[in-house]
Parts: sequence; structure tokens; C-alpha cells
Amino acid sequence: MLIIRAFFTLAAALLSFQIAKAQFNRIDYACVAFFIAGALVVYLFYLISRLKRTPLRTLLGGFTGMVVGLFIANLLLRGAPFVDLFDNPRTNFTLYLLVYSLLAYVALEVGLKKGDEFDLIRSLITKKRDDQEKIVDTSVIIDGRIADVCETGFIEGILIIPQFVLHELQLVADSSDSLKRVRGRRGLDILKRIQNQAKVQIHITEEDFPRIKEVDAKLVALAKKRDAQILTNDFNLNKVADLQGVGVLNLNQLAEAMKPLVLPGETLDVMVSKEGKEPMQGVAYLDDGTMVVIDQGRHLVGEAAKVTVTSVLQTTAGRMIFARRQNGS
Repeated sequence: MLIIRAFFTLAAALLSFQIAKAQFNRIDYACVAFFIAGALVVYLFYLISRLKRTPLRTLLGGFTGMVVGLFIANLLLRGAPFVDLFDNPRTNFTLYLLVYSLLAYVALEVGLKKGDEFDLIRSLITKKRDDQEKIVDTSVIIDGRIADVCETGFIEGILIIPQFVLHELQLVADSSDSLKRVRGRRGLDILKRIQNQAKVQIHITEEDFPRIKEVDAKLVALAKKRDAQILTNDFNLNKVADLQGVGVLNLNQLAEAMKPLVLPGETLDVMVSKEGKEPMQGVAYLDDGTMVVIDQGRHLVGEAAKVTVTSVLQTTAGRMIFARRQNGS
């Protein structure tokens, strides 16, 4: 590819050299044309490489701005009193070229800067606001429950998978640690499973923020840019996103909200599995993983017991139930 580009650059420079030499019959003009043509072709190849990484909406913004700039220049120059001040046609042509180029360039720059804000494609394609995009975090992919939630229909619409999240997931899958490697590969399988579901669409985006190093900060920046929500089970990411006004769907909070409600005075049948931290305490777990701390239950370790709920403590880490042993159990 590099050889082909070098060939085209040299060919364009030599062609410009021959044209300038035939037109002006001066070797110095021909040499200038040679170097200018070569520089322009090299710059053209550079622009093409940049355009490949530029989002389509940014290109549309720049193109729209350039068209608007040319239209304004045409309105200004049509019938403008200062256009015919010069008798020399070359001077008039230079003035036209200068005005058109200047306004087109200014409008192009504005269009490129505002292209991300003016997302024409999404505004035409998106028919319902209910289909708000959801950006998926690495932790929720590795967790795996997201696939089951999508299957139930509680989450639908468009799931955005940033390329930097896939890169992080790939690093986990290629880790030298066997446990991390298994979790990373499981995350890739979860993505494949979600991709095969009809209720959700997975879009992989190349958008990145090179100046931001942390993945969590990139997720927040991308969510703000696309006006999307973040799907995660990371407590710290949840807090950071809330502080910056970004909507968050936390699977851990969903799982906590779906746990059966237990009120003081209710009776539970539990299996005491271990001793508690405090003297004479026993610890049991419900089917959903909720911890039950039993007063005077240490001697019941390994046995089934009937207990009465005395209080329920709700924390950010989950729910904890305190109970006492029923008489005779």
C-alpha cells in the first residue's frame, strides 16, 4: 500500500512539473509545482486515513457546513458592488476564489465541531424515545445475568458495546490467571448469547476518548455524549455516573429489589451454616443469598431451625435479616 501511494505521489508531482514547464516555460515554476503537487497528494492520503476513523455524523456535519458556506458566499458575491472594482479578470477571479474558500473553510470547521451535537442519522432512525441506548459495562458482561434479564424482556432496545470495553474483555480472556481467563471467555459467550436474541440489538461503536485513560470515565463520557444510560453492576461507577447526571441501570439493585419482602415477626425456616461474629450468633442464608443472623443460634450450626424475624437492615451492599430462635425449634 505504501509503494502504491508513493507511486501516485511521484506521478502527480511529475505531471504537475511537466504542465507548469509547458505553461510558463520556466524551470523554477515547474519545481515549485512539483513540490506543491507532491505535498497536496501526501496531505490527501493523510485526510483519507483520518476520515476512516471519523464518525459518519461528523462527516455529515462538515459536509453540511461546507455547502452552507458556499451558498452564503454565492449570495454575497452575486451582485455585490465591490466585485467589479478591478478591471483585471485574474484579480476578480482571485477575489472570488478567496471569498468562496474562506467561507467554505469556516463553515466546514463549524460543521465538524458541531457534527456530534447534530446527530442527523439517529434523529431520523430513532422513532421512539423509549428505545434509549444503553451502554454496557465490562463488569455486567462478565457477571452474566444480563443475558437472562434480556431474555425476560425487562431490557430491550439497543445495547451499545464500546470497542474499549471489548478490548478490556479481551485482556481478561487472555489473562495468565486461569480464573480471570475463564471469566473473560464466559463474558464473550454472554455477548454472543445476547446477540442472538430478538428483543435487543447490539451495536459496537468505535467511539473513543484517547485523552481519558480509565474505562469507567470513558463510559461516563460516552453516555453523556450519546445521551444514553449505563448498564452496570459496579457500585463505584454507579456513584460517579450519578454525580455527573448520567442514568444508570444497576443489575445488583434490580436483584435486590426483586428479593421477597420480609417483615419483622415473620417466621423463616433456615439451615444454620456457620457461626456469627458475635458470641452465640449463628448465620444462615436464604435461597436468594440474603444473610440471616440468628441470636443464640451458634449451637444450631449444621441444623435446620425455625426463626422469627426481629429486624431487617438494608445497606448499599445488600440486605441483612436479624432473627431469633423460636422456642422449641
